[in-house]
Amino acid sequence: MDPRPFDALLLVSFGGPEKPDDVVPFLENVTRGRGIPRERLVEVGEHYFGFGGKSPINDQNRALIAAIEADLAAHDIDLPVYWGNRNWDPYLRETTEQMAADGVRRAVCFVTSAYSSYSGCRQYRENLYDAQEDLPLELAKLRHYYNHPGFVGPFVDETRSALADMPAGTHVVFVTHSIPDAMNEASGGAGAGAYLRQHREVAQLVADELELTSTSLAFCSRSGSPHIPWLEPDVNDHLTELAGDGVTSVAVVPIGFISDHMEVIYDLDTEAAQTAKELGLDFVRVPTPGVHPSFVALVRELVLERAAAERGEDPDRPACGQAGPWPDHCPVGCCLNARADLPVLA
Repeated sequence: MDPRPFDALLLVSFGGPEKPDDVVPFLENVTRGRGIPRERLVEVGEHYFGFGGKSPINDQNRALIAAIEADLAAHDIDLPVYWGNRNWDPYLRETTEQMAADGVRRAVCFVTSAYSSYSGCRQYRENLYDAQEDLPLELAKLRHYYNHPGFVGPFVDETRSALADMPAGTHVVFVTHSIPDAMNEASGGAGAGAYLRQHREVAQLVADELELTSTSLAFCSRSGSPHIPWLEPDVNDHLTELAGDGVTSVAVVPIGFISDHMEVIYDLDTEAAQTAKELGLDFVRVPTPGVHPSFVALVRELVLERAAAERGEDPDRPACGQAGPWPDHCPVGCCLNARADLPVLA
């Protein structure tokens, strides 16, 4: 239970609008440099306006931070928890400036993205490099946790509970955020395809634990030019195919997400649920880890694991499956930025 040499924990996330006036400025932050017209951003913003112009992600991060703080206190770990976002308040750089002013000198960072990809890992490492530059503050990013028992276990628990109320033989569709094929191929290193491989591994771990025999992997939230290939099938197209094959009941498991943010409540709870209804499919969406006790404990366990490694010890590194734990530091060519060669942390 010794967090030394770290004197703070920083939760790093994507961010989201808190009110209708925030929506388009937030989307401008997300898409800066991509030349997307403002009218297109207004169109995409309708997803948020349908939920009051507020993304659920910030409240979910607040709930996670409160749960982490309670868990740390319950284990007598004195470690303040800070929070910084990539795209909205509280911005990451503002948070690290506050940390430095508070006297924090070495902080460990938990990113709310479990898998390898440019947008899910390297871009955050670029952000973290910028966030600590010229400050008397050293940041260390925690390893990927996609195959950690504290991440896989909640999906097993929640899928088991959901299937208990569904017809026998319900088909389980594991779902994650689609990314461009080229981004997947660069994830984990050139040609490694770690993003897709990691999701397939998690899907198989859940399926094996529950002895599922009818499963598949689909994707949501595709964006960008239609001429650029992205990972497929789209979940809505996939549901149509399943219905055509005689499937009558589906459970959707969002293994790509740690909480029920916009991609979950719109792309799955709204669009995919409507598709299933039109197709006459029984439909249930399995919850994300959120503040599941095992997921909250995962954060503490990763902090203590990394702290022990920094002290020169050889800590246990829990991981499900055959791939083993991801290293504390990513390979040099991991998840390369296709647009620019920027300095990165970790």
